[in-house]
Amino acid sequence: MKTFAINKRATFDYQLLEEFEAGLVLFGHEVKSVKNGHMSLKGAFVTSKGEELYLTNSTISLYKCAGKIADYDPIRARKLLLRKKQIKYLIGKKQADGLTLVPISVYNKEGLIKLNFSLAKGKKKIDKRETIKKRESTRNIERIMKSRR
Repeated sequence: MKTFAINKRATFDYQLLEEFEAGLVLFGHEVKSVKNGHMSLKGAFVTSKGEELYLTNSTISLYKCAGKIADYDPIRARKLLLRKKQIKYLIGKKQADGLTLVPISVYNKEGLIKLNFSLAKGKKKIDKRETIKKRESTRNIERIMKSRR
């Protein structure tokens, strides 16, 4: 299972509650571009339009060997493939609890490109500071323990 793109800010900006896996609807040249590592999830999020979910604001650059493709939009919304039950559950949670859907990573599973995304709650500035303090304290403890050996 090879990972093509990771959203590093997701764990820092959001408290991840539940993880889901979905397929992505892509063009052929987009698949080749993603497999070459030319995808970015920076600033991406999952939106709902009617009874469907879309990956919005993710960037897939044009595949170099594809030639010139007229009207190609690298930031277009890409449809997610999920079961209807899951889609209804996610839309309901999103509307009722005020949660958001955040993409975490894009990877290869059995030859298919999958998106790992999470139902998440936004962190406040105070929460972010606490996570930074915890991380620094664990690093200091590890340094001290390493120097005593």
